[in-house]
Amino acid sequence: MITVEKLGVILSPTNLDFENNGVINPGIYQDGNTVHILYRAVQEGNVSTIGYAKMEGPTKIVQRMEKPLILRDFDYEKKGVEDPRIVKIEDTYYITYTAYDGINAMGALATSKDLIHFEKHGIITPLVNYQEYESHVNRCNDSKLNPKYHQYYNLFAEIGLVGDETRLLRDKDVVLFPRKIKGQFVLLHRIWPGIQIVKFDKWEDLTLSFWEDYLMNLTDHIILDPKAPYETNYIGGGIPPIETPWGWLVIYHGVNETATGKVYHAKAALFHLEKPEMELSRLPYPLFSPTKKWEKEGVVNNVVFPTGYALFENDLYIYYGAADTHIAVAKINLTELLDELKKQP
Repeated sequence: MITVEKLGVILSPTNLDFENNGVINPGIYQDGNTVHILYRAVQEGNVSTIGYAKMEGPTKIVQRMEKPLILRDFDYEKKGVEDPRIVKIEDTYYITYTAYDGINAMGALATSKDLIHFEKHGIITPLVNYQEYESHVNRCNDSKLNPKYHQYYNLFAEIGLVGDETRLLRDKDVVLFPRKIKGQFVLLHRIWPGIQIVKFDKWEDLTLSFWEDYLMNLTDHIILDPKAPYETNYIGGGIPPIETPWGWLVIYHGVNETATGKVYHAKAALFHLEKPEMELSRLPYPLFSPTKKWEKEGVVNNVVFPTGYALFENDLYIYYGAADTHIAVAKINLTELLDELKKQP
């Protein structure tokens, strides 16, 4: 088993209006000893913006802004800019986040050269409603497709909402790889219940026709589906993939249903460096689970939701949302984790 040291909460809600209900799910960018934190700041009414804090070293907060860094500027995000992830490719920071308009939750993109000024590029995930989604997915090889991929359509059909053309495919947890692979951008995203991969040359390639073809061949793009007991309900992307000599380390979240409700766990898998769609190994058990009071009790109980990391020598610090209320951090020896993954089939 892997030794996980939970170091506790590093950021919590304040009395400021924009973050008085939750400070969670941070995007992390490390620059030497400096760690930038772009976090989801939740105010009463479940409306989110992105706040900012800075650390020197893995846990010492040295700066925290008293107003949001990224606001809700457009109708597609009028109820929330949520759960940012950050990578830097060449000279540009890419911030992927969930845009929530009160009904639809979809992947969006912002870029920056300095983490001060941001340019938003809109929704980057498929702009299709559930009837369109079902039509496309029905052309897949159904023998390989988890039946849960039809579940949202079936649910909305049962309650009479499947004909609502404004209810678009929910697509969250968009996470970019930190470098191009064979000249292409590569990202992970989550069409419920699994994790899929997308490769493309430039952002302008992500057109409606691109996504329609993608959905018609969805089984070719699924890289992780729920499998182990602790992820039987669904899974979703977590921190940006970490490049190691043995492959891309992917830390994600897995959810299982219990008698007292859903439980979110941190999970780990390893993927081929040049063929990142190829799963090499997966831990059959959680990397860590809700065990502490701040993880078990909050706005949503029993949640650990990893979204960012920093690496200091061989210590991997994983930053995560705890019970949809706080930001906490756990420390793991990277070599120990990789050795354990290499033992798995």
